Amino acid sequence: MASLWQRFRMIFGAKVSKALDRAENPTETLDYSYEQQLSLLQNVKRGIADVVTAKKRLQMQQAQLEKSVVTLETQARQALTGGREDLARQALERKSGLQQQLQGLDQQAQQLGQQQEKLVASEKALSAKVEAFRTQKETIKAQYSAAEAQVRIGEAATGIGEQMADTGLAIQRAKDKTEQMQARASAIDELTTSGALEDFTSDQTELDRELGALASKSQVDDELAKLKAEVGPGEKQKELQQ
Repeated sequence: MASLWQRFRMIFGAKVSKALDRAENPTETLDYSYEQQLSLLQNVKRGIADVVTAKKRLQMQQAQLEKSVVTLETQARQALTGGREDLARQALERKSGLQQQLQGLDQQAQQLGQQQEKLVASEKALSAKVEAFRTQKETIKAQYSAAEAQVRIGEAATGIGEQMADTGLAIQRAKDKTEQMQARASAIDELTTSGALEDFTSDQTELDRELGALASKSQVDDELAKLKAEVGPGEKQKELQQ
C-alpha cells in the first residue's frame, strides 16, 4: 500500500510539475522576483529610516538632559551662594542622575549609529544586486521574446505549429477523399459504358434492351437488302461475278 501511494505521489508530482512548467511565463517570473527584491530593499530602507529617527530622538533627549545638567549646576551654585547647602546638594544629586542617563543615552546612540552604518552598507550592496538583477532580467526577457518570436515565425513558415499541423491533416484527408471519389466515378463510368451496370432509372430490363438491339439489327438488314435490290450490284461486284 505504501509503495502504491509513493508511486501515486510521484506521478501526481510529475504531472503538476509538467503543468506548472507549461503555465509558467519566464518574463512574469522574472518580474515577480524583481518586485520581491524591491520590496526587500524598501524594507531595508525603512529600517534605516527607523534607526535614524530613533537616533534623532536620543540626540534630542541628550540635548535636553545637557541643558538640565547646566541648569542644576547653576542652581547648586546659587544655593551655596545663598547659604543653602542642602538645596545645593539636592541639585547636585539630580545633576549626577542626569549625567548617568546621558551616559546611557550616549551608549544607545553609539549602538544605533553602528546599526545605521551596517544597514546603509547592506542597503548599498542590496541595491547593487537588485540593479544587476534588473539589467539581467531585462536582457533575459528580451532574449526570450526574440526566441519566442523566432519559434512562432519558424512554426508558421514550416507548418510545424499545432494549427498548421491540423490544417495539413485536413488538406491530406480532403485529397484522399477526392482521389477516392474520382476513382469511384471512373469505375462507375467504365461499368456503365460496358453495360455491366443496369440503369435503374430506365423502365427497360436487360432482356428488353437485348431484344431491342436484335430488332434494330434486323431492321437494318432489311433496309440494306432493299437498297441492294434498287441499286443493283455495284461495279466491283460485277467484276467479281465475271
